[in-house]
Amino acid sequence: MIIENNPLKGIKSELSHLDKVSSRLGFVRNQWEYNRATYDYQIKHDGNDYYLRIDTRAIEGKLEQPHAVLNIQEAYIGRATFPQGLNYTDPIPAEVLRSAETKLTELANVLQ
Repeated sequence: MIIENNPLKGIKSELSHLDKVSSRLGFVRNQWEYNRATYDYQIKHDGNDYYLRIDTRAIEGKLEQPHAVLNIQEAYIGRATFPQGLNYTDPIPAEVLRSAETKLTELANVLQ
């Protein structure tokens, strides 16, 4: 599920700064390749694990360079399933969605 009210969308940040502030808030840079990186935040609820994922793209420099500039794009959330990965079509409980939106706002406030 794409989170429509994403206050991070369009924010630009250097890779090293985004890594530092996002990790302080509990995000992990999980997947990265060439010019794309994602940051994940785990939310546990009723025995399920949900992951808030933020998608970024390098717009200056190469991704592995600390001064590369990333443009934050979509944020989405899915329920972890084994062994498939994340299911983005399952309904997201309101409490989990509120927690995800709060975390996005926290990160946006630090980056702006």
